[in-house]
Amino acid sequence: MNEIGPHLSGFEQLKTMLQADRRPGIGETLDIRLVEVDDGRVVLESIPDIHLYNPFGIVQGGFSATMLDFACGYAVMSRMVPGQSISTIELKISYHKAMNKDTGKIRAEGKIISLGRRVAFTEARLTDLDGKLYASATSSLIVLSA
Repeated sequence: MNEIGPHLSGFEQLKTMLQADRRPGIGETLDIRLVEVDDGRVVLESIPDIHLYNPFGIVQGGFSATMLDFACGYAVMSRMVPGQSISTIELKISYHKAMNKDTGKIRAEGKIISLGRRVAFTEARLTDLDGKLYASATSSLIVLSA
């Protein structure tokens, strides 16, 4: 197995993460898994549960924000050459429907809208397996060189 690092392209890093079921710390903590990687597109999955609830008995919005941020960032990462990295500079989220433990498995799909030399624009949708929309996002990310 390849070690993940800046010597690999972003696509190679994501494929390695997918094949080895490796996740960064926050992905491990929130049980967010990368399940698909394509050129400029990714899909992540998780199952919301009560440990993610806010005081109102629904899943905290920050969980959705994290999944959508992962999806947007990983979509851009899939196009990065070795030595490049990215950082979110703006994330706009719309919450469409509340989630709870009965929601079941959810998927965040992120896609690149446009990718320039320094800035990328993306979109992501958070749905259940039936396609019901829970949240959506647009994001701007800066592309950093080594």
